[in-house]
Amino acid sequence: MPSITSTEPKSATAQSAVVDSTVSAEGYKKSLSGRQVTMIAMGGAIGVGLFMGAGGRLASTGPALIFSYAIAGVIAYLLMRALGELIMYRQTSGSFVSYAGEMFGKKGAYVSGWMYFINWAMTGIAELIAIGLYFQFFFPNVPVEMTAIAALLLLVGVNLLSVKAFGEFEFWASCLKVGAIVIFLAVGTFMVVTNAQVGEGHASVNNLFAAEGGMFPKGALVMILVLNAVIFAYNGIELVGITAGEMQDPAKEVPKAIRAVVVRIVVFYVGSVTLLAMLLPSDQYKAGTSPFVTVFGQMGLGWMGDVMNMIVITAALSSCNSGLYSIGRIFRTRANNGHAPTGLTRMSKCHVPYAAILAIGGVYLVGILLNIWLGGSYAFDLALNSASIGVIFTWGAIFASQIALRKAKGKVSSLPAPGGTWVSWVGLVALLAITVLIGFDTMTSKTGDVFHLGLWTLATIPFFALMLWLGWQKVKNNEPRNALFN
Repeated sequence: MPSITSTEPKSATAQSAVVDSTVSAEGYKKSLSGRQVTMIAMGGAIGVGLFMGAGGRLASTGPALIFSYAIAGVIAYLLMRALGELIMYRQTSGSFVSYAGEMFGKKGAYVSGWMYFINWAMTGIAELIAIGLYFQFFFPNVPVEMTAIAALLLLVGVNLLSVKAFGEFEFWASCLKVGAIVIFLAVGTFMVVTNAQVGEGHASVNNLFAAEGGMFPKGALVMILVLNAVIFAYNGIELVGITAGEMQDPAKEVPKAIRAVVVRIVVFYVGSVTLLAMLLPSDQYKAGTSPFVTVFGQMGLGWMGDVMNMIVITAALSSCNSGLYSIGRIFRTRANNGHAPTGLTRMSKCHVPYAAILAIGGVYLVGILLNIWLGGSYAFDLALNSASIGVIFTWGAIFASQIALRKAKGKVSSLPAPGGTWVSWVGLVALLAITVLIGFDTMTSKTGDVFHLGLWTLATIPFFALMLWLGWQKVKNNEPRNALFN
């Protein structure tokens, strides 16, 4: 059986000691501390979806967006409870790909792994280009692609150093994001309670009902249709499952993270959107501008807008950093399953899957360069929207694996999901409904032309299916290269 790490000791006794004390069976260093895991779990899903995307969605949906985030938050809660049961059944850096492989065979691991790649490939490219766009707020003459490539080099370097370096970067980035949200929640609540002036109006609960139609100025249906974009905003919440294989004490940290993170994220998202809708009428927000920057600008605090733009850049860096980390581990799992090139199994002396990380870094670089050609067209928006298909499939794989685990082995986890399999069945039905709703998503250009983005997004599903089928014909007879990754 081939070695899974280039630093495997020759002494069997020494190897056993190392594996038992500091290195997981899959060859990863158990370096993520409790504080890092907690902040990664809290900050993993707090990204550009909130700091930037909420503005455009408030403008297009109105205060009803609060309910959209609440509904998505419930689905996220169900997901985390299902994932928690799986993690405590077996900790692995292959996460849901390994679980899908165990429950549904090689094809399950193959499909779930590639769909997760599609998710983060699209998302990571978008985040890097977004960093370049946000950076132009401070340095308008710097090309977007130059900043995006610089950010990519920084993040690849961090991930190649060690998992501890990744964890520390995410810890401080999450501290900044969570700290900014907490301060905003406190200040925003105070302003609403005191009826403080914001622009030409005042912060008030009345802003929720100021527009014609009250909380539903665009109609109740829009609140449901926007769920696709809102679910994408929660992307990354499943990261705690991948980090489990490199935690110092997963038995202690996983239950703590699972139980705490969902409540906190829902409070941050739903609480922030609710306050934003109270501070200003929803029609004063606009796409492409952080809603927090809009609020502080209306208050005459331009310098706070600058700070929030820096936090938006940090959020994008953090999200892309998580993508590099997670896909690096998933790529290596797929390579050991025989579903990707053998070279992607290579590990560095620091127990980092450097080949897989460099591979996804190369994909991101190609995406950045293609943006020069695709810039200004609907193609980029279509690519980003297609990432939501990967998110929905990933979450679906987690729900399905929990159902299969219960059916095959009963309650074998120390952190069972409340209600057993009904948690996952409700989640699967909700994801199916959201997938159907994607077809109604549209975009309106500055000239007033309507582009049926949702229909084009759904059209990518048969394309992905064809590519996956062709790939499966090539690898289906491959034997796993290492039984640890089955």
